[in-house]
Amino acid sequence: MSGELPQQRRNQHSRLTIWLCWAQGVYFFVFGVWPLVSIESFQAITGKKTDNAPTGLEADHWLVNCVGVLVAAIGFVFLFAAWRRRVPLDAAVLAIGSCLGLIAIDVIYVARGVILPIYLGDAAIEAVLIVGWLICLPDVRRLD
Repeated sequence: MSGELPQQRRNQHSRLTIWLCWAQGVYFFVFGVWPLVSIESFQAITGKKTDNAPTGLEADHWLVNCVGVLVAAIGFVFLFAAWRRRVPLDAAVLAIGSCLGLIAIDVIYVARGVILPIYLGDAAIEAVLIVGWLICLPDVRRLD
C-alpha cells in the first residue's frame, strides 16, 4: 500500500464512501418502508405502538408512518448519491446527524421503558455508521 499513488488512495477511499452510502441508504430505506408495508410484522419485532389509539385502526399509525416516510426519504438520498458515485458533504452531514438523532431516541426511550431493547440494536448499527462516516469525512470533503 505504501507504493500507491495518491490518486489510487483517493479512489480506494471514495469506494469506501460509496459503499457506506449504499449501506446506509439500503438500511434506512428498508427500515423506513417496512412499517408502511407491514405494520403487523414491524410491531411483532419492535413492540406494540399506540399512535393509533384514537381510532384503534392499524392503518392509523400516523407517527410510525411519518417516521418511516422520513427515514426512507433520507435513505433514498444516500442511494441516489451512491448511484451517482458522488457524495457531497451535505450527505455526510445528513448521515451523521440522522444517526445521532436516532441513537438518542433509541437510547433515551429504551431507558425510559417506552420502547423495547431491540432498538439498542438499531443504535449500535447507527454508531457503526457514524464511525464509518467519520473515517470517510476527509475524503468526502476532498471530493465535494
